[in-house]
Amino acid sequence: MSKAQNDVVITGIGIVTCQGVGKDAHVALLKADKAPATIVETEKFKPYPVHPLPEIDWSQQIPKRGDQRQMENWQRIGVFTAGLALDDAGFKDDLEACGTMDMIVAAGGGERDINVDTLIVNEGLQRNDRELLLNEKLTTELRPTLFLAQLSNLLAGNISIVHKVTGSSRTFMGEEAAGISAVETAFHRIKSGESSHALVGGAFSAERLDMILLIEAINAHAQGDWHPVWSRKPEDGGMIMGSLSAFLVLESRAHAEGRGAHIYATIDAVEGDRGRRDEGKFEARLERLLAPAAKQASGDATVVFSGTTAIPGLAQREKTVLEAQLPGSAIRAYSGISGHGLESQFPLGLAFAALAVASQAKVPPFDAAHEKPMATGARKAVVTTVGHSRGEGIAVISAEA
Repeated sequence: MSKAQNDVVITGIGIVTCQGVGKDAHVALLKADKAPATIVETEKFKPYPVHPLPEIDWSQQIPKRGDQRQMENWQRIGVFTAGLALDDAGFKDDLEACGTMDMIVAAGGGERDINVDTLIVNEGLQRNDRELLLNEKLTTELRPTLFLAQLSNLLAGNISIVHKVTGSSRTFMGEEAAGISAVETAFHRIKSGESSHALVGGAFSAERLDMILLIEAINAHAQGDWHPVWSRKPEDGGMIMGSLSAFLVLESRAHAEGRGAHIYATIDAVEGDRGRRDEGKFEARLERLLAPAAKQASGDATVVFSGTTAIPGLAQREKTVLEAQLPGSAIRAYSGISGHGLESQFPLGLAFAALAVASQAKVPPFDAAHEKPMATGARKAVVTTVGHSRGEGIAVISAEA
């Protein structure tokens, strides 16, 4: 494919998962001979397993203790990872470039006050006037400052404060679809010439009882021991969440080459969609989204990073379409090694994809029973995300020649 000045290229990658902090730890696992060791916490929230946050020295990217203290953990994770991406792209100390940089963030609704939730539930078991009980607790137990600190757009706000990224700012909410929309918006703004450089990504803290309850409320959370993604059975449950974050610096090729930036990969296509999933509608929609990938896929040199939730049934439906549309490609369900990151899932898949094609990695199978080895290093990657209840997205990534 010929290079164009408005190509959307990836020049900075910030990534944090249970597997480590920064790109080097993740390149190592992508180039390893076998899947990385499973890092999962099974006791803290038993019977629900989670992939925990690694040890992080927050001061490396958030130097002021006051800034660290006023953020909840999901914000700290995101601000830290955004700093990694800016460092990696060479923008960290470029105030002029950061001042004109677009920022597009996918974020959830913040963390709840678990103690107040527990108090309301316990007292609700002893009273029948629960509407009155709720009104009482709203006026006596809830701290307005807690909710001001939990606004979804404060992840972007804190990135602006700490890293001086002060161009336009957008925050998307809506679980996995938010991450898809964030990347898609950044891609089209740069492709159309509206923007020259953007910071895009999200963060997710899984080690929270409220998030576990949210997933278990639809009977979608795995219980008991960890199992590889494609090997999970209905009785094993499905999703295992992960504390993680991924941020990318995207630029037009003209902007990146003009400043001599290192380019990891080119984003050839991004699209998201949503709709009903019954009567073959899901398969038809996924096939349409995969059309650009099917045209460009190059068999053994293509790796598919599937952001599947691992919910049995839904996961297998996705895998069946991928195998039919991208024959010969190596499919890798990355939530098996990192956990599922809701809003961050799609940006995380793009980070894995860019690192894989840039290093021509022969990505090892993450589920040896259901994924085939790669014969050659990756030169093309496809990223999928299928939301646990709605929303699908696809990205196609190419290595630099």
